[in-house]
Amino acid sequence: MKIQKINILSAGNFLLLIACYFWSVVNCNAQDSIVAHVKNTFGGNLIIDNQTVMVPTKNTLEFAIRHRFGTINNGYSDFAGIFAPANINLSLNYTPINNLQVGIGITKDRMQWDGNVKYAIIKQAVKGYRYPVSITYFGDMSVSTLPMQGNFASNVDRISYFNQIIIARKVTSNLSLQVSPSLSYFNNIAGYQTIEGTVKPTMNNAHYAIAFMGRYKLTDALGIIANYDQPLTQHPMDNPHPNISFGIDIVTTSHTFQIFMGNYQSIIPQVNNVYNQNDYKKSQYLIGFNITKRFYDFFSKD
Repeated sequence: MKIQKINILSAGNFLLLIACYFWSVVNCNAQDSIVAHVKNTFGGNLIIDNQTVMVPTKNTLEFAIRHRFGTINNGYSDFAGIFAPANINLSLNYTPINNLQVGIGITKDRMQWDGNVKYAIIKQAVKGYRYPVSITYFGDMSVSTLPMQGNFASNVDRISYFNQIIIARKVTSNLSLQVSPSLSYFNNIAGYQTIEGTVKPTMNNAHYAIAFMGRYKLTDALGIIANYDQPLTQHPMDNPHPNISFGIDIVTTSHTFQIFMGNYQSIIPQVNNVYNQNDYKKSQYLIGFNITKRFYDFFSKD
């Protein structure tokens, strides 16, 4: 069976083109005057399973550990998922120039390596309504390194992509809100069914979704965080479930620690959006945590 492959310059990366458009517009306008920007919209790069609008300052190196236990619905038999098989992601991210971050990571699930890029297009202004929100682009490309099997015919089949436009506003000194539409694309969606003698994939290669999230700061260090991810694409079969998650984060100058409960487990964003089968209606939640360590002026010569 011929498998559809993605063309990087095609609609599969249309959000990147949108990001480039915003970038060109903002850079033209930014020459007019110097605008003071809102600081610390969120406590770091991550809010549970999603990226925030934040991009660290130039020459910042980040090391992140993201851990997801098993689902809690088995109760005492695996100690609410604590003793169940876990998923872990290790990643390094670096900001070589202002507003641009690049990163690489590895995830236990499917032994996926992924590379990502994040660019702050617009930053919310302190006063006035010239820039009422912050807008950031996030893109990710992931490849599974497990032995090929089933429907995977070549190395290209292992690759998946994720594009997201992140729009956020710091509403008050304590409350920040964000909305993030996204497009995931898999070169090969595993799983086929036979309908009236014709073999068809159970899922589409492209998948649209939208995420809503927020943070309420209780103190300078402690905040309440919440996140909701809603699938938009309807597939022939195996439609993913939405994700509901909530928790707390603790922020210092060089660390961010988050502990939370939700029903995403895969960590790689496109895998979460397309393949999540944990149903919050069946109490298929799991406990997770994110730990981020920041090293400022890591490669600076100053």
